[in-house]
Amino acid sequence: MSGSERTHLSREIRGIQIPDGTPVVLPADTPVRIAQALGDTFTLVTPWGQMVRIEAADADAIGQEAPGGAVAAAPAAERPLEEQVWEQLRTCYDPEIPVDIVELGLIYDCTLEELGDGQQKARIKMTLTAPGCGMGQVLADDVTRKVEALPSVARAEVELVFDPPWNPNMMSEAARLQLGLM
Repeated sequence: MSGSERTHLSREIRGIQIPDGTPVVLPADTPVRIAQALGDTFTLVTPWGQMVRIEAADADAIGQEAPGGAVAAAPAAERPLEEQVWEQLRTCYDPEIPVDIVELGLIYDCTLEELGDGQQKARIKMTLTAPGCGMGQVLADDVTRKVEALPSVARAEVELVFDPPWNPNMMSEAARLQLGLM
């Protein structure tokens, strides 16, 4: 969902201010506009123009149900683990842009390393749309959490890199079309 639904917070919630990544507390009865509901997070806009990202666990406070963010993991025999990892990455969204991080071109590399006992380590190199973005660690933590949710992934290591610098040409054609850049 990407839109302009308006509501009031039914209770106090904690969120992360966009784009600087500062933790914030929004009091009960704060009027907000739901700007984006993708993956398993919501982006809200307050009456003061502040953008705040909240987790699915707080969906009830804005009168919503938690969006389904994680891909249901099929048994490893049905789909290759690498495919499952990429599916999980596609459930991570930039809080300001309604496009997943894969389509945005933020994932530079994803490799799997055998650890034994059928477990793997995922090594992911990703970048941000802007090097100074305060949401970088938040996005990296999302990637880690979602990839480690896969049964065969024991550990996910996410490295934020800035070489080469991201630019809009790194987006998929579908993302550029969706954002009106073509």
